Amino acid sequence: MDTHRTVSRQQWLDARLDLLAAEKDLTRQGDRVAQLRRQLPWVEVDKPYVFEGPAGRVTLGELFDSHRQLLVQHFMLAPGWKEGCKNCSYMADHVDGMRVHLAQRDTGFVGVSRAPFGDIERFRRRMGWGFAWVSSHGSSFNHDFGVSFTPEQVARGRLPYNYGEWPLSGEEWPGVSVFYRDEAGRVFHTYSTYGRGVEVMMGTYRMLDLTPLGRGEDEEASSNMKWVRHHDRYDTASTTQAACPEHGCAEPGRGMRR
Repeated sequence: MDTHRTVSRQQWLDARLDLLAAEKDLTRQGDRVAQLRRQLPWVEVDKPYVFEGPAGRVTLGELFDSHRQLLVQHFMLAPGWKEGCKNCSYMADHVDGMRVHLAQRDTGFVGVSRAPFGDIERFRRRMGWGFAWVSSHGSSFNHDFGVSFTPEQVARGRLPYNYGEWPLSGEEWPGVSVFYRDEAGRVFHTYSTYGRGVEVMMGTYRMLDLTPLGRGEDEEASSNMKWVRHHDRYDTASTTQAACPEHGCAEPGRGMRR
C-alpha cells in the first residue's frame, strides 16, 4: 500500500465521480435483481417438519411467531460437533442487532441446525447470541433444503449444492432460506441462497469493501475467510490456522458462483 498512486484533490474527485457512476449502476442492478427475486413463484411446504427448541417441539409454521415472513440461517452444526462452524458464526454475529428492525417489516429470524438442541443451546450461550435457534435433528429439513449431505453423497466427491453439482466435501454447507405464511396458516418456500449468496448476512464484509485493504482475500484462493474466528478466539488464534480444522466445515468460497 505504500506505493499506491497518490494524486491531487481534484484528480481524486474526478476518479471518485467515475467510481460513483459505477456504484450507482450496481445499486440499480441490485434493485432490479431484488424485484426479480420478489417475483419468484412460491412452493407450498407440505412436509410436517418438526423442530426442537427451548419450549419443546415446534412446527415450521410456529417458528414464524407473529410474523408473516421468516428468514432461516442454515447454520452448520452437525451431530457430534463440539462447536458451530466459525464462518456461520461470523454470519450469526450480525443478527441480533437486525432483529428489531426485521420485526418492523413483519419478518422473523431463526437458526436451524442438525445438532441436538442441547448442543445448539450450549454453543449459543457461549457466543452470547439472543436469536432463536432450533434443532432439525431427526428431520429431513436440512437435506431437503440442500445444506446437509449423506456419507454416500460426500464419498462421491461431488455434492448437489447451490443449484448445481460441485467438487465439494463435507456433510454441511451454509445457506439462507425464506418462507412466507399466509392468513390460513399455509407456509410457502419463497427463496434460498447458497455459496457466496450467504454474504448477505456478512455486514462486516460490506464495511471492509470500503477500505483500502479490503477483505484481504484472494478472489480465487482456498484461504478465503481463513482470518475469521469465533469472536471469543480473536485474541489468541493464529492468523495462519486452517479453517474449521476439527470438522472440516467449508467456506462459502469466492470461486463458487452464486
